[in-house]
Amino acid sequence: MSEKLQKVLAAYGLGSRREMERWIQQGRVSIATQVATLGDRVERDAKIFVDGKLIQLCSNTSLCRRVLIYHKPAGEVCTRHDPENRPTVFLNLPRLKEQRWIMVGRLDLSTLGLLLFTNDGALAHRLSHPSYEIEREYAVRVLGAVNEIILDRLKKGVKLSDGIAAFTHIKECAGKGANRWYHVTLKEGRNREVRRLWESQSVMVSRLIRIRFGDINLPADLKRGQWRELMANDLHQLESLVGLAASV
Repeated sequence: MSEKLQKVLAAYGLGSRREMERWIQQGRVSIATQVATLGDRVERDAKIFVDGKLIQLCSNTSLCRRVLIYHKPAGEVCTRHDPENRPTVFLNLPRLKEQRWIMVGRLDLSTLGLLLFTNDGALAHRLSHPSYEIEREYAVRVLGAVNEIILDRLKKGVKLSDGIAAFTHIKECAGKGANRWYHVTLKEGRNREVRRLWESQSVMVSRLIRIRFGDINLPADLKRGQWRELMANDLHQLESLVGLAASV
């Protein structure tokens, strides 16, 4: 059964479908001896070349699907190449042969905690797209006076520069006085959204850690800068969450 070329390349782990479409438009992709065009469909045994290099497709992409969890330290940037030569989250990951890791849910420079990486573009897309409403949970330490009125506003919705945003859950945790810890949950991943929500109430975030993404929790024994591959049960749970057929 044939599939769209950009879908096959994204599932292989080279990037998102949109990025693969750009590569095709730029003439970087060939099917056998012909330069590919948008709209081309291919079988799984097709000979596909990217930048002149043959891509070894799997007969069933689910057989190749992998997911890593990574404990991001503060100070690492969520990009492959940084013009300021700062350390990136990709430096500590295991190498993939003729594939690449796709990051799911970036974190800003000073935020630490759980990052997901996968070699499957379809999975990365579904985990990242707002329509799937995948929960993200953060442990946040705030500096400033917080009362029930503020917490109620943050749950009902606050107008930010890019639209209304809100936490779906807020749980008060440890801390006394001006410094308090909360666990907050939201279902999207806009830029600096957690920090901006608190700052809209004149409350500053002094520490931010992502502790959960969907059904995947940050393991207590996973040290900063370390990664771990998801076992089959956790991987299947993640696939089910976004409606993908389970890998085997």
